[in-house]
Amino acid sequence: MKHVVVVGGGFTGLNVAKALGNKKGVTVTLIDKNNFHLFQPLLYQVAMAALNAGEIAYPLRMMLSRYRNVSVFKGIVQNVDPETRTVYTDFGELQYDYLVMACGTKHHYFGHNEWEEFAPGLKTIGQAAEIRRRVMEAYENAERTKDAAEKRKLLTFVIVGGGPTGVELAGSIGEMSRYYLSKYYKNIDPKLTRIFIVHAAPRILQTFSPELSSKATRALEKLGVQVWTCSVVNRIDADGVQVGNERIEAGTVLWAAGVRATSIGKTIGFETDKSGRIIIGEDLSVPGYPDVFVGGDQAHFELPDGSIYPGLASVALQEGLAIGNNILLDAQGKQRKPFRYRDKGQMATIGKNAAIAERGNVRLSGIPAWIIWLGVHVYYLSGVKHRIFVLLQWGWSYFTFGHGARIVNKEWRFYSNPPEPAEPAEKIELVSFPECVFTPGEQSKNG
Repeated sequence: MKHVVVVGGGFTGLNVAKALGNKKGVTVTLIDKNNFHLFQPLLYQVAMAALNAGEIAYPLRMMLSRYRNVSVFKGIVQNVDPETRTVYTDFGELQYDYLVMACGTKHHYFGHNEWEEFAPGLKTIGQAAEIRRRVMEAYENAERTKDAAEKRKLLTFVIVGGGPTGVELAGSIGEMSRYYLSKYYKNIDPKLTRIFIVHAAPRILQTFSPELSSKATRALEKLGVQVWTCSVVNRIDADGVQVGNERIEAGTVLWAAGVRATSIGKTIGFETDKSGRIIIGEDLSVPGYPDVFVGGDQAHFELPDGSIYPGLASVALQEGLAIGNNILLDAQGKQRKPFRYRDKGQMATIGKNAAIAERGNVRLSGIPAWIIWLGVHVYYLSGVKHRIFVLLQWGWSYFTFGHGARIVNKEWRFYSNPPEPAEPAEKIELVSFPECVFTPGEQSKNG
C-alpha cells in the first residue's frame, strides 16, 4: 500500500486526490491550512460584494467524501525531509511513499513587505473581506465628510498591477460606482470615483495579444478607469501612492502586481527559480527525487523556448491529473508519461458585457467573450448548488443593476501574511521593458 501525501487543496492537490480516489494499492492524505477548496478565479467578486464567500468555497471533506482511501487534515506543513520521506506538520509527522507539493503562491512586494498594510492583495477569503471593507468604508466616509479634498481622496482607488486580477478589480469598482452605488448615496456622486491602474509594463494584460489588450483598455476607460503604463510605484503609505515624482492621494490602494511561491521549497532545499518556484522535470517530479511531485503555481516547468507554464487554473488542474496518473503508472510498474499541457486559452472580464478571450488565433471581445467567461466559470465551480446560486446572483445583478452583500463589518479586518523581513536588495530583480524609456523624474502615462 503506497501512501501519497498531498500538500495543498487547490486545483492541483484536489485533482491529484480525485485521480487516486478509490484506486487499489494507494492511500492519500491531503493537508491544507483551510478545510475548504477556494475557487480563486471568482475571488475578486467576493471582494467587490458581487458574491458571498460561501458561493465560491466548498468543504474539501465533502468534495472527497466518496473516495474511501482519501483523508483530509487541516494543518500546516512546516518542513519536509526528502531523504527520510518525512513530512513535518503542526500536528505531527507523516511518512510518505509519494509527496505532492502544491502550496500555491503569495503576494510579492519586491522587498517592501511593509506595503501590505496599506495595499492588501487578493489570495484568500480574509483578504477579499478586507478589500470589501476598505472599498465600502471609503464610500461611507465620503458620504459623511464635508471636506472636499478628503472626499476626493476617499473616492480615489489605485490598483497596482495590470494583470487579470488588477483589471478585474478596477473594472468591478468602476461598474459598481456607476451602476450600483450611485442610487444609494445622497451626499456624494459615486460616478465621480477616480480609479487608477498603475502598471510597470508598456501595456496591461501582457499575456494577451496587443489587440485584446487595447480593447480591454478602452473598456476600462468607459468605466472611468485611468491606465498608467510604464509606471513604477516607489512608495505606498496610508495616504496614497508615489509613482516616480507624481503623487496620487488615494483612500484605497490594492495590490495585484506580483506573486511568489511559498518559501517551503527553499526550506526543503530544492532548486528554485527567482520567484521561489520549484524546478521540475517533464514528468512533474523534482530532479533527483522521483517520489516528489510539484504542481500548480509552485512549479517551474520550463518549455523548450525558455518560457514556463502560466499560473492558470487550467494548468494546475491538468498537472494534478497528470501527477495522479503518473503515480498510478509507477504503482503498476509502467513508465511515466511526460506532461503536455492542452492550452484552453485565457480570459479576463472587465464588467457587464465586457470581456476578452483568447485561444490560439481565436480572439474574442465584448458580449461573446463575456458569455463564454460566464459559462466556463460556472462550469468549473464545485457543486450544483454553487452553480445555481452564482447564476441566480449574476442574473439578479444583470437585470436589476443590484449588487450583492455590501455589509461592512470592522471585525473582517484581516491581514493574511505575517510580517516578514524585507528581502535584500540584491535578490530583487525587476523586469525591464525596452518600450518604457524613462528620464530622471519622469513617468509615462498611456491609456
